[in-house]
Amino acid sequence: MARGTSGPGGRRAYRGRRRGRAGQDTSTTTEVVELGGFGTTSYLDYLVPGIVVMSALGSSMWAGMGTLEEIERGTLNRFLTTPVSRNALMNANVVQNGIATTAQSVVILVLGRAAGAGYPGGAAGLLVLIVASVLLGTVFGALSNAVGMIVRERESIIGINTFLLLPLTFLSTSFMAPSQMPGWMRDIAAFNPVNWAMAAGRSALGADPDRQLVVTRCGGLLLLALAAVALSTRTFRSYQKSV
Repeated sequence: MARGTSGPGGRRAYRGRRRGRAGQDTSTTTEVVELGGFGTTSYLDYLVPGIVVMSALGSSMWAGMGTLEEIERGTLNRFLTTPVSRNALMNANVVQNGIATTAQSVVILVLGRAAGAGYPGGAAGLLVLIVASVLLGTVFGALSNAVGMIVRERESIIGINTFLLLPLTFLSTSFMAPSQMPGWMRDIAAFNPVNWAMAAGRSALGADPDRQLVVTRCGGLLLLALAAVALSTRTFRSYQKSV
């Protein structure tokens, strides 16, 4: 216990200070929403979908490290002698990451609900958010695999991921409503796939979802995912020819 709280009076004062801090935290989140443009009365409702998407992004960007380990151990080369689909060999860790993303998204949503977040969109909205997160993870997981096949160096993968992770996160609506962002940031966010996943998930979880926005953003993520998987498969075939 903190110094100076050993007596009954000290303990009461300590508990009072803690309640005061909790009240200040609640007041702060309320004031953020009062800035406008969040589409909700609770900042937690706005923040939880962003955390789900950011978690999917952060975990998927390291898929290339797994591919690099398989190359170094010779596991990948041994599989080349089998009739297994090359597409499956290259993107199996992307599928595994999609399953992990689904599980971690569910955990985050449950914790968010326990903390007081509301999901007016119901089960359908939650499903859209998870699907959007998995699609985003597929995009960056497949791209990470492609980078791993090209550079074949841990340091390069780490450098590229570090270079991209924070800009992709902060040049989106992760923490702030679009109306509160500078114009140049809004312009970049409009082409940021991380923001597409957040926009689709938040809209689907709202009381009045924008179906056109959800379809267009998820459709864009699906096209990017297909393109990324095709690119990673192509780099794998190039690697196959070189061994």
